Amino acid sequence: MDIAANLESIRKRIAAACERAGRPADTVTLMALTKSQPPDVVREAAQHGLTLFGENKVQEAKAKIPLCLGKLRWHMIGHLQSNKCRDAVELFEMVQGVDSLSLAQELNKRAEQAARTLPILLEVNIVGEASKFGYDPAQLLAELGQLNALPRLEIHGLMTIPPWSPLPERSRPIFRKLRELKGDCERILGAPVSQLSMGMSGDFEVAIEEGATMVRIGTALFGERAKAKVG
Repeated sequence: MDIAANLESIRKRIAAACERAGRPADTVTLMALTKSQPPDVVREAAQHGLTLFGENKVQEAKAKIPLCLGKLRWHMIGHLQSNKCRDAVELFEMVQGVDSLSLAQELNKRAEQAARTLPILLEVNIVGEASKFGYDPAQLLAELGQLNALPRLEIHGLMTIPPWSPLPERSRPIFRKLRELKGDCERILGAPVSQLSMGMSGDFEVAIEEGATMVRIGTALFGERAKAKVG
């Protein structure tokens, strides 16, 4: 594993995708997905300039984050259970993957108790894939007003995870629909929704071409996941 070389390659690919889309490269934020990566790998990535990291399990993050000192930022990017909301509010700068009104209400309650405002992204299951979490697009639009009324939550944007495919182009229609849904949300809210978190190691260039503002990269940066190990 050569994180420095992998990171350089990823950054070049991000810049090329932005150029194709007519966008400045600094309009895309790179998040490093550190599921199953030990703290020393996170620390090495931070030494190469990465500051934003994503975890998808609260318990793993709870053990890992205190061992990764420095001005690092952490997002929750996996499915969040309601009984983990208290810890999530304490651990994470942002919760991506808010997929129901009930979860949002619990997060709002815990953020109120913690006297903080919590930025969130709303996860959308564009194609209704049974194995994935996320809002149905129509339901999201129907509940958007209630979500936006929660005083301790700030809706910063949308996120999605398309069905896996070895062909990145198959994800393009899904990314395009999320971008269009962002526009629908902005019309309902009467305010900009800035973030589109979409695209991972296999399809992030397509996602950028379709408007991604944040890409979540694990395998292309760190290689295949090893068994989880904290310490």
